[in-house]
Amino acid sequence: MQLQKEQELPIDIHTNKLLDWLISRRVCKQEWQENILTVREKINNAIQDMPAVEEITQLLAGTYINYFHCLQIIELLKETESDSKNIFGRYSSQRMKDWQEVVKLYEKDNVFLAEAAQLLIRNVNYEVPSLKKQIAKCQQTQEECNRKEEEYAKNAIQLKEKFYETCKQLGIEGVNIRKELVSLLNDLPDIFSRVTERMMDLNSAREYYVEFLNFTLKRDDIKQICVPLIGHLIEKGNTTTYEWRTGTVPEVVEGSQPKVPLDMDNGQSSCVPDDQIDFGSDGIDFGDDQSSSTLNGDFVHVDKIDFDDGEQAISLDDGGEINWDISVETSGISDLAEVSESVTDKGGGDSVRVARGSDALTLLDNPETRSLFLNELMELKGFLSQRIVEMKTEGDVLLSSQFQEAPATVQLQTADEVQKMLDMVTDILTQMTNVRMKHLCLISDSPKYVDRLTESLRQKLEQSEKMELSKQAVMERRKTILEDQRQLEPKLDLIIKKTKILQKQIEDTISKQYKNRPVNIMGGISVM
Repeated sequence: MQLQKEQELPIDIHTNKLLDWLISRRVCKQEWQENILTVREKINNAIQDMPAVEEITQLLAGTYINYFHCLQIIELLKETESDSKNIFGRYSSQRMKDWQEVVKLYEKDNVFLAEAAQLLIRNVNYEVPSLKKQIAKCQQTQEECNRKEEEYAKNAIQLKEKFYETCKQLGIEGVNIRKELVSLLNDLPDIFSRVTERMMDLNSAREYYVEFLNFTLKRDDIKQICVPLIGHLIEKGNTTTYEWRTGTVPEVVEGSQPKVPLDMDNGQSSCVPDDQIDFGSDGIDFGDDQSSSTLNGDFVHVDKIDFDDGEQAISLDDGGEINWDISVETSGISDLAEVSESVTDKGGGDSVRVARGSDALTLLDNPETRSLFLNELMELKGFLSQRIVEMKTEGDVLLSSQFQEAPATVQLQTADEVQKMLDMVTDILTQMTNVRMKHLCLISDSPKYVDRLTESLRQKLEQSEKMELSKQAVMERRKTILEDQRQLEPKLDLIIKKTKILQKQIEDTISKQYKNRPVNIMGGISVM
C-alpha cells in the first residue's frame, strides 16, 4: 500500500533544473554533449537522401530534428520503404538503416533525453522570450510611428496655415511671393493719402492737448513743441521733408527713393529694367519754366542708396505674430541727405530751392519722420487716455479748484468727447501700425527686407513639405514594422506549440523510467 502511494506521488522538476536533475540521478551522463555530435552528423547525412513525401518534408522544414522527430520519420519510412522489407522483417533500404542507427545512438545512455531537456530550456528561457520581445518592440514602434505621423501631419497643417495667415495679413495670394510683395508698394500712396485726409479729424484733439499744456506749463512756445509734426500734417498735409525742416516749399525735388529689383521668374533680385519698380529719379519742378531751364545739366547725381540693414532675419512667431525687431540703417540716405541747398544757375539768376536725398521724401515716406509721427500719435493717445481716467476720478471738472482758471476749451470738455478724440487717434495709429502696414514700410525702406520676407515665407512652405515627406516616411516604416510583426507572430505560435509537445514528450519519457509516476515540469512553456 505504501509502495502504491509512492508510485502515485508526482515528480516535480523545474525547467531550469531539468538537465541537472537528469544528470544527478544518472539518467543521462555528464559527457552527453560529446556523444550528441556523432548523432547530429548522422542526422545531417541521413537528411540528404529522403523520399519526396509531403509529411516528411513538413517535418524537416525549418525545425531542429530531435529524437522524437526521428521516431516519426521511421514510422513514415515504414510506408515508403515497405518494398525493401525482406523475409525476416528487416528493411534493406539504406534510408531506413540510417535513421534506425540515429535512433540507436540517441537511446544510448539517454542522450536524446539530455538533448531534449536542453532544447526545452533554451526555448523557454531564450527563444520564446526573444520572439515576444521582438513583437512587443514592433508594437511599440508602431505606436511611436502613429504618434509621429499625427505630429508631422499637425505640424504640416500648422505651418501651411501660418503661411496663408501671413499672406492674408500682407494681402497677397502667395503664388509668386516676391512679385506680390513688391507690388504692394503701389498701395502706399493711397494709404498715406487716406491717413493725411484723416489728420483733420485730429485737429480738435491736438488743440485740446496744446491748450492743456499751455495752461499747466505756462509756456509761450507750447504750440511749436507740442506734437509739431501732427500740426504740420493737419495744416499742410504730407509735404516733403524739406518743407517740414525748412518751412519753405522746394522748387525742385530730386528723386532719391531706391529701386526694388524684381525677377519675375525666380523671385530673386536682378537688374532687369523692365521688372523694376521705379520710384522716380527725375527732378520734380515746382517752380516756373525759367527755373527749370536754368538748372539744366546742374542737378547733383544721386547714386543708388544701400539700405543695408544688417543680417537680422524675419522671425514669424508660433502665435502668428511677426517680430518687428529689425533695424533699417539709413546711412545711405544720411550720406545723400546733404542739407538741401540753393542752386544758382550758370547765368547768375536767382537761387532755386532743391530737395534731395531724404529731404525729397514725403513725411510719411521718410522712415525718420514717419517714426516721429508714430511717436507723436502715441504721445497724444497717452495724454487723452490719462485725461479720461482723471475726469472719471475728479467728477465735475468745473468744480475742481485746479481748473477754475483753465480756458473754456479745457474746462468744457467731457469724458465722452475726449473718448471720441482718443478713438480717432487710435484709429489712425492702427492704420499706421497694423501688420500689413509695417511690412509695406519695411519693404519700401529696405529692398533686402523683401528677400528676407520672401525667404521666410518660402521656408514655411518648405517646412510644411518636409513634414509631409516625414509623415510618408513614418507611414512606410510603420507598414514595414507591421509586416515584420505579422511574420513573427506565426513563428512564436509555432515554437510555443512545438515546445509544449516537447515538454509533454519529456514528461512521458521520464515517467516510463520511474514506473509511470506522474511527472510535472514546472515553470515551463505552460506558464508563459
